[in-house]
Amino acid sequence: MRFQRSLEVWKLGKINYLEALKLQEKLVCDRKAHKIPDTLLSLQHPPTYTLGKRRTDHNLLIPVPELEKIGAELHYTQRGGDITYHGPHQAILYPIISLREIGLGARKYVEKLELTMIDMASQYGVKACAGKKCETGVWVGDRKIGAIGVRISSGITSHGLAFNIDPDLDYFKHIVPCGIADKEVTSLRRETGTALPSEEVIHEQLISCFARILGFNNLIWKENEPPLLDNGKPERNVD
Repeated sequence: MRFQRSLEVWKLGKINYLEALKLQEKLVCDRKAHKIPDTLLSLQHPPTYTLGKRRTDHNLLIPVPELEKIGAELHYTQRGGDITYHGPHQAILYPIISLREIGLGARKYVEKLELTMIDMASQYGVKACAGKKCETGVWVGDRKIGAIGVRISSGITSHGLAFNIDPDLDYFKHIVPCGIADKEVTSLRRETGTALPSEEVIHEQLISCFARILGFNNLIWKENEPPLLDNGKPERNVD
């Protein structure tokens, strides 16, 4: 008899970065206390730059006061990795899962996040691969299509991956993406050169890739009832 491994999937649409961060922190505490099962947040953010715990501010190439003019925010986090950009038309997955329960170490977990995006790209005929040494994320040649930055606390994960569907790539010109200079950033739309299905379809395909590669065989969809924070529902942005 096949062992059933369940994953709750919350489709949150576009959500403010700080609200998503607070939500992750709450869910991590709940997962540590075994109050919730393994959980996956699927979402997008408004234009946002984030820095990891190494605080590599020098890789932000635009003065902080100028960020408002381009409609972007800057936030500091406790995840690993360097500076990155999140924005519309990017598929973001934040897994809140117990690595101990699925028998994974940190390195293997990151490799599976890489494989998730590699598998996703391959469905559209795009050959992607993991980065070389010191090059995090997923690449198409010398062009980065997906970023990874994770935090693991007592074996519970947060933060995760960002896969470029068709974001405004000009936002990446204001940073040294993930601290890697002289490399381009690309997207699924740019690499295929063809019309793509709806972003909802692509988000669901990415979720399916993640579930298959991590070994989850029972997805519980929670699209219509987003998790609550202590002070109410996360802020939702509607285009």
